[in-house]
Amino acid sequence: MLTRFFFGFVLVLMNYGCGTSYPTFDGERAFQKLQEQCAFGPRNPGSTGYQKGLNYLTEQLTPLADTLFYQTFEYTETVEGKTYQLTNVIAQFNRTATRQLLIGAHWDTRPWADQDPDPAWQKRPIIGANDGASGVAILLELARIFKETPPLTGITLVFFDGEDLGSPGNPRTFAQGSQYFAKHVPEPKPEAAIILDMVGDAYLQLPIERYSFRQNPTLVKNLWALARRLELPAFENHIESAIFDDHVPLYELAGIPAVDIIDFQYPYEGVNYWHTREDIPRNCSTASLQQVGTLLVHHIYGIK
Repeated sequence: MLTRFFFGFVLVLMNYGCGTSYPTFDGERAFQKLQEQCAFGPRNPGSTGYQKGLNYLTEQLTPLADTLFYQTFEYTETVEGKTYQLTNVIAQFNRTATRQLLIGAHWDTRPWADQDPDPAWQKRPIIGANDGASGVAILLELARIFKETPPLTGITLVFFDGEDLGSPGNPRTFAQGSQYFAKHVPEPKPEAAIILDMVGDAYLQLPIERYSFRQNPTLVKNLWALARRLELPAFENHIESAIFDDHVPLYELAGIPAVDIIDFQYPYEGVNYWHTREDIPRNCSTASLQQVGTLLVHHIYGIK
């Protein structure tokens, strides 16, 4: 009996440290949303899975968001020269709050598995379990939490399109959705942003991305320090490479200092699933989504 009482007391301290209660991020529910996206097949623009993915986002977010709207635009990709109508999906919560934060992820998947070792697969689209679905899954679980426990901070969730339509070696052909958003920022304008990309890897490693540290060193330090306090081992406190991702246009074009939470190796050195047919749910994990989602919940509900 004493042991059970002590264990319960520890849980209370964990959940109500310093008198503050935080919602619980459900990694299993998030992983289910990852699987649901992948069940549509590849979600590259122009595909059947793409339209199913767009409908899915609408169905999931309509009952949750205070405001839901879309940004549509055209883009001609430079690999095959095809033109697509693309759509950013934007869900807002607590628009009247003084503090405003953007949380974003791309929902499209790459049309070409150009890193696959088998040449026969290199012109086929990927499923994008990690590269696409993982970040979206976390955002959708956050949306559920925001509906049940409205945050004091205003939140704009952005599901960027056209992130993965680019040509290798030409970074500016990627991140089309964030480039468009940054040129047409809706009100209220976020004061900062956190981007999630490749955060479902079963061997999750999250060092600090170099551009992120340059753009918003204070937020980087706060997030990684919080991860240490929460004992989230995927967050590694050292700076790695710089990468052109959705966080760069937000800062360069809109002046929104953005941080990219991204796993550079999928799954680890010497083995690659990125942009291959192996980017599938079995190579992702609930535990990885749980770590990233937990960090975001504690950050958002801890903002003063």
